[in-house]
Amino acid sequence: MAKKISLPLANRQPEAPQSERTSGPARPNLKFRPDEAGPRPKWIRKRLTLNKEFFETQELVKKAGLNTICESGQCPNITECWSRKSLTFMILGNICTRSCGFCDVMTGRPGRVDEDEPRRVAETLAGLDLNYVVITSVDRDDLPDGGAQAWANTIIAIKEACPELGLEILTPDFKGQLEDVQVVLDARADCFSHNIETVKELHREVRPQARYERSLSVLEYAAKDGRALVKSGLMLGLGETNEQILSTMQDLVDHGVEVLNLGQYLRPSPRHLPVHRWVHPDEFAMFKEEGEKMGYKHIESGPLVRSSYRADLQAEEIAAKKPGAFGGCGSQLANPNAPAGE
Repeated sequence: MAKKISLPLANRQPEAPQSERTSGPARPNLKFRPDEAGPRPKWIRKRLTLNKEFFETQELVKKAGLNTICESGQCPNITECWSRKSLTFMILGNICTRSCGFCDVMTGRPGRVDEDEPRRVAETLAGLDLNYVVITSVDRDDLPDGGAQAWANTIIAIKEACPELGLEILTPDFKGQLEDVQVVLDARADCFSHNIETVKELHREVRPQARYERSLSVLEYAAKDGRALVKSGLMLGLGETNEQILSTMQDLVDHGVEVLNLGQYLRPSPRHLPVHRWVHPDEFAMFKEEGEKMGYKHIESGPLVRSSYRADLQAEEIAAKKPGAFGGCGSQLANPNAPAGE
């Protein structure tokens, strides 16, 4: 197992007060581009589920002083997931160095690396009594290693505090520096996820600081490492064609991706990229069917699917089909009621 080490503090000023920052990409010209898709169709709806488990989860996150992509990314599934105590922590702050046109996480100059964050994340998870969790982060291009060591420290802390917990990580591309990817892989998460987000033809506009081929190389490297399930995701409705979607799906499976999420892009604000079309549920079903023919182990495909949506339930299904797919926690995921070590 990789060793936990101390991190040098980034030479950055503390984060600015919330009122001085603006969420979303640093591209105000987008507000002049109206949606082409028209009003939201009836299938883009979500029923609110506000039970005591939701408020318990909310309070636990607040007390720990941690960030979640559920809140920072305005996920439409937050009430459903938090109501069954499923959530995605976001480490390394809540300010991203990139300005992707779809994302509502704040763009700007991040603050210092919080060296105590891995401990707080692990302790919070230990109190949630989960079988599975997803950890993600902002992009930290300001750090020499892109935050790789902070990632490793967090994974190690979680594994030490919650040895039976299934752990999925949704990482940046680390600028394609594979030695940094290796640092993360050596910490031994159960599932390595990196979203390619959109088709090759739209990358320059949708992910201007990312590269299609770079994301494929990171995913392929993780797949060849062989110790974690490899996962990716795509948003639909940004202007891509069905042929481009299928081509991207083929590229991903050819580079070792085993699990794929496909969901409808929803515009967080007028500062973000417009929605070009509403993809019908029948089309999502078609993409799932075609992906299964390509050889994916699992595909989650639907209008409100997001990167970590139902990730715990996906893991249970995969573990049931392929015992040991999630290392030591495989039996727990296949049978959530089983005692530890069964």
